[in-house]
Amino acid sequence: MWLRDRAGTEPATARSPRRARKILSAIALPVALVAAVFFTVRAVSTGAEVWWWEAAIAYAVALLAAVDLAVLLRRPGR
Repeated sequence: MWLRDRAGTEPATARSPRRARKILSAIALPVALVAAVFFTVRAVSTGAEVWWWEAAIAYAVALLAAVDLAVLLRRPGR
């Protein structure tokens, strides 16, 4: 069988980080969305450009978390 002829150092009982990724993405998504809305409101109220950059970064984090969560939920688990 091909599993017996492994050349790598990873153990045969290695576990996938799927659960940790789901938890982190589920936490990061709402936190990033709240932060993005907060930074957008600050940008509109103050007019400072730095708040727009903060909002863009927060929206990017939210997008990455949403995509990661969607991929994890779509793939079948073991």
